[in-house]
Amino acid sequence: MKLLKLLFRNSFRHPLRTVLTILGLAIAIMSFSVIRTAINAWYVGAEASSPNRLVTRNAVSLIFDMPLAYKERIANADGVTGISLAQWFGGIYVEPSNFFAQFAVEHDSYFDLYPEFLVPEDQMAAFMAERNAVLVGQKLADRFGWSVGDNVRLTGTIYPGDWDFVIRGIYTGKFETTDENTWFSRWDYLDERMRVETPGRAGRVGTYIIQIDDPSRAAEISQAVDAMFENSIAETLTETEEAFNLSFVAMGSQIVLGLQIVSAMVIGVVLLVLGNTMAMTARERVSEYAVMKSLGFQSYHLVGLIAGESMLIAIMGGALGLLISVPINGVLGVALSMMFPVVKMDALTFIMSAVISGGVGLIAAIFPTLKAVRTPIVEGLRIVD
Repeated sequence: MKLLKLLFRNSFRHPLRTVLTILGLAIAIMSFSVIRTAINAWYVGAEASSPNRLVTRNAVSLIFDMPLAYKERIANADGVTGISLAQWFGGIYVEPSNFFAQFAVEHDSYFDLYPEFLVPEDQMAAFMAERNAVLVGQKLADRFGWSVGDNVRLTGTIYPGDWDFVIRGIYTGKFETTDENTWFSRWDYLDERMRVETPGRAGRVGTYIIQIDDPSRAAEISQAVDAMFENSIAETLTETEEAFNLSFVAMGSQIVLGLQIVSAMVIGVVLLVLGNTMAMTARERVSEYAVMKSLGFQSYHLVGLIAGESMLIAIMGGALGLLISVPINGVLGVALSMMFPVVKMDALTFIMSAVISGGVGLIAAIFPTLKAVRTPIVEGLRIVD
């Protein structure tokens, strides 16, 4: 208890300096945790992917489609237990800033492959019965104030013209990581209109979603599917759902890299802030340490006092930073809820922040400790504050 009391008194010998150091550390740790939380949010979709789902797309690019005829051939492949299809729609609701994910899906098979989308039975039945029906996520419905039965018009970009839909169901996620910001319309409604207006675009599919019996055979089945369409007019690329989702993360790789660099720089800032404070402390207390050594204090006593003071300041700054980061991350989660299903600080980020705080405290104590231990008693006593 006496040691802790001494550490506390030494730490706050210069109250303003110590308080400013703690605040600086707190802001740095808060920034680190917020940045790491934002980085983690990019990968939530990939981490939530099912290991028994594959995605097949055009080998050239996702913007190129494939014939509907591929579906039956893929369904007959060894290891395939289910198949459905999806097409990116890309319509505008009222104005371009109202962006959200929109897919035209095969209504009678798609949701069998995605049990994490929970839809009331009566709403699913209504979706199945009406060609221009849609299902929307709960977060998306909350965003625009939609409810079951509302009529919604989208202005097509990929598929020109005005498209009138009626919301027949609102789904919720079975898991916290399930995305509730997506719009699902019926592919047959899209295809039917294309056959009338643009026959050349009818019977075309953007992606096939494949369910397999054994996740360990994912690579084998993917190769078998792609081999079916080698040298065809639309060769395919089949990959796990996780790899498919990570390809979208890669599109924003520069943003993620930038955030990672900034998070590393924050650690440097933390070290500089505390290191500067401890260096000033070492310069001011050279004579004090000399007196202590003349009274019989050993080197390990000085090491304990200096390192303990540095650790105490670092821990207080880290604890305050983590405390502040909780509401900040909450605000961030609300702001980014339209883009990511989950935005919150995970246990690893918390542990990393705590370890960084403690580690910086130890590193910052190295220079003042060496100075105190190595300075001869006579030389130390010559220094007058």
